[in-house]
Amino acid sequence: MKKISILIPVYNEVSTLETMVKKVEETDFCGLEKEIILIDDGSTDGTKDLYSKFSNHKVFFHEKNLGKGAAFKMLRVTLLLFRTQIWSMILLIMRL
Repeated sequence: MKKISILIPVYNEVSTLETMVKKVEETDFCGLEKEIILIDDGSTDGTKDLYSKFSNHKVFFHEKNLGKGAAFKMLRVTLLLFRTQIWSMILLIMRL
């Protein structure tokens, strides 16, 4: 099944995060499997305490607020590292 990744930058959303994630979970994306990725940009209002409720979603953190753009840049670097790790594993398997 094909998958769609939904990136949600989060900053001090303690009062709205649960509703927002629930709406995304309930939305049909043309039958695609959803991967929800939350990127916390240094929240200081207790938002971080809510993430245990979303154990089936990926969560990334910034120590301090860097802005929405930084949230997406962080994810791009993480995905690039993941792709590099896969490529390294493929090379390792080919050597065996």
